[in-house]
This record gives sequence, C-alpha cells and structure tokens, in this order.
Amino acid sequence: MLEKKIYSDYIDALKSKNKYKTNYLSFIRSELKNHAINLKKDGLDDSEVLIILKKLQKRLFDTKESISPNTRQDLLNDLDKELLILNQYLPKLLNNSELLEIIDEVILQTNASSIKDMGNVMKEVLSKVGLKADSKILSSLVKNKLISR
Repeated sequence: MLEKKIYSDYIDALKSKNKYKTNYLSFIRSELKNHAINLKKDGLDDSEVLIILKKLQKRLFDTKESISPNTRQDLLNDLDKELLILNQYLPKLLNNSELLEIIDEVILQTNASSIKDMGNVMKEVLSKVGLKADSKILSSLVKNKLISR
C-alpha cells in the first residue's frame, strides 16, 4: 500500500515536471526495490517499507549533523527538501510529553526502580511506540526517568 502510494506520487511528480521530487522518489523506489530483491520478494509490506524509510531519514539527519553550518546553503536546503518528501510517508513522531506518559506507564507496569531496568523499559516502550519515536531521544528520556527514581 505504502509502496504503491510512493509510486503514485512519483508518477504525479513526473506529470507535474517536479524534477527534484521525481529524482528523490526515484531514489526511494530504487532503495525499496533493492531491498525487495535482497529478500527475494516482488514487493514489500508497509512495515518493511517504513523500516527502509526510517533508515533513509536517519541517514539524512546524520548527514545534516555532519555538515557544518558554513557549508553551502544549497546542500542544506536539498537535505531539508528530501526530509520533507520522506516525512510524508512516515508516521508522525510523538512529542516528549506523550513519550513521557508512555514511559511512566511502562515503568509502573515493569516495576522498574533503577537504571539497571533500562533495557526492559526500553524494550516495552519501543514495542508500544514503534517508529513513532526517535530512539536516541527515547533512550535519553528513559534514562533520565530511571535516574530520578
């Protein structure tokens, strides 16, 4: 379904002659196709597509972090455009207050009392939020909650 939406948006971008969007969606489609070939499948299900899109998003964030602010502004603008295109297909990230509520709930359920329980708490929280949270931010929030206990 998600793979078909990406293809449909790619066709729309071709028709509207949006060269930048066409090129980036083509790149996304090739990444999906390569992954499907590696798995020896004809197509990917939505969860597999989301994992690949999340990896692409992480790659863009890492690239953006590694580029100094003094770098050419057009490169930074291109990264922002790619992130905007990519974010159309990813689920909306939960904000910190929503994450803290889930973390508190999991801490109560697992009876976590110290930083030693961080692995169990992270596992449960990640199973609840899936791809709707950045793991670095989530890890930091869980760690702060457990340290303050």
